[in-house]
Amino acid sequence: MVNETRITLGGKTRLFRGIEIEDLKKLELREFSKYLASRERRTINRSFQAIEMFLEKSKSDIAKNKMPKTHSREFPIIPSMIGWTVGVHNGKEFVQVKITEDMIGHRLGEFTLTRKPIKHGAAGIGATRGSASASVK
Repeated sequence: MVNETRITLGGKTRLFRGIEIEDLKKLELREFSKYLASRERRTINRSFQAIEMFLEKSKSDIAKNKMPKTHSREFPIIPSMIGWTVGVHNGKEFVQVKITEDMIGHRLGEFTLTRKPIKHGAAGIGATRGSASASVK
């Protein structure tokens, strides 16, 4: 690796577990899984064919200018997916997730909320003591 040029962002090279992102993109899926945590490594090894099929279908969708969509929130994010916008199902709709370098090793479902944040409004009629005696008409 002598005379190797490094691409830097803001003066820093982007690394994942001590390896540059560009080098990770060149690895096969099983080779890359060795650098993941045990749970993600196990997911890749057990559902290898499903992940490969998703990647192939997604690449063809991207070539057709379509956003790849998935219900599988447990798929780990791998380096070849950087720059993609994937539709991840949250139980009701597909939420667009833009995949960046910081997301490598995480799962797709971590970036879509399945529950809405609670928005408290005004109390209804009869909900408080002051409104209990109010006329309902």
